[in-house]
Amino acid sequence: MSSSQEQAWWWPVALEGEGGSGPLALHLLGRSLVLWRGPGGEPVLLADRCPHRGARLSLGRLAQGRLQCPYHGWQFDASGACALVPATPGFTPPASSAVECFPVRQAHGLLWCDLSGQASHAVPDLSHLPPRRLVYGPFDVATSAPRAVENFLDTSHFAFVHEGWLGDAAHPEVPPYDVTHTADGRPVIEHYRAWQPRASATAAGGAWVDYRYEVLNPFAALLTKREETGGPQDSYVIWACPVTPESCRLWFAQYTTDTETPEQTLRDFQVAIFAQDQPVLESQQPKALPLSGGEAMGAADRLSAAYRRYLRANGIGFGTC
Repeated sequence: MSSSQEQAWWWPVALEGEGGSGPLALHLLGRSLVLWRGPGGEPVLLADRCPHRGARLSLGRLAQGRLQCPYHGWQFDASGACALVPATPGFTPPASSAVECFPVRQAHGLLWCDLSGQASHAVPDLSHLPPRRLVYGPFDVATSAPRAVENFLDTSHFAFVHEGWLGDAAHPEVPPYDVTHTADGRPVIEHYRAWQPRASATAAGGAWVDYRYEVLNPFAALLTKREETGGPQDSYVIWACPVTPESCRLWFAQYTTDTETPEQTLRDFQVAIFAQDQPVLESQQPKALPLSGGEAMGAADRLSAAYRRYLRANGIGFGTC
C-alpha cells in the first residue's frame, strides 16, 4: 500500500469525460475506486467496495441519481452516504454504512484524485504552455510509474528504441548537459541538443532539436522541443497513475503551436513512439525503480540519477525499491 507521502499528492485517474455511461472501476496506489456521475453530472470517486458484503460497486448501476450495489441494491449518494437499503425501506442507514468518498477535480483534460483528502501538493500548473492540447491514452503498462517517467526523461535511448524516428544509431552519443533544480527541488535540463531523423509528425527530414526537460511531480514530467531551424513548438507531458507497485496507467498530453495538422496525424505519431517504448519498459527488471544502487550509471544518466534522488528526497516508496 501507499504511504502518507504518496497520498499527499493529486494523481490522475481518468479522462475528464469518463464515468458518464455508468460506474467505472479505477485503481490508484493499490486502492480500488469507482468513478460515476452524480445527479448534476459531477464526477464522484468512491471506494469500490460495498460496506454491506464487500461487493464491487463498479459492477452496479445508477438508480435515482445514486450508485446502486449489484448484490443487495444498497444505494449510495454522491457523498458516499447510504441512502437506501431496499430490504428495509423504512430504515435510516447509520453513518457507519457509508462508503469512503475521495476529493476529485478536473485539470489538463483529466480527472484527479486525492486519497488523503488534504493533499499538500497541487496539480501542476501548465498555463504557460501552448493552448492547443491533445491527450493520448490511457496506456496500461506492466511496469511501475517511476520506471515509465524515467524512460520519458532518458536522453540516450533514442538511437536504439526510436531509430529512424527520434534517433540515429550511427550517432548515439549524448552531448554534455547540466541538471539544475527548481526552487522546490524538481530536476530540470534547460537545454539538450539532439539530432533527430523525424522529430515530429510533420517533420520533412532530419533536424537538430533543442529539448528542455522538467520533472513536474514524482510521477509526471514535461519536455519541450523545437527544431533549431524553426517550426512549431511542442511540449509533451507524461501523466502516470500509480496503479500497483509494478503497474501504471499513462496518459501523454501534447501542447503545440501547430494549429494546422489534423489531430489524428499528431495522435498516430505519438502512439507509434510509445509502441516502441512499451515492450522495452515492460522487460525491465525489477519493475520497481531502484533508488539505492543495484543498477549501473553512466555520464549520460545524470537526469535519471537526479530524478531518483528527487524521489528519495520526497519519500516516494510506491513503485521503487
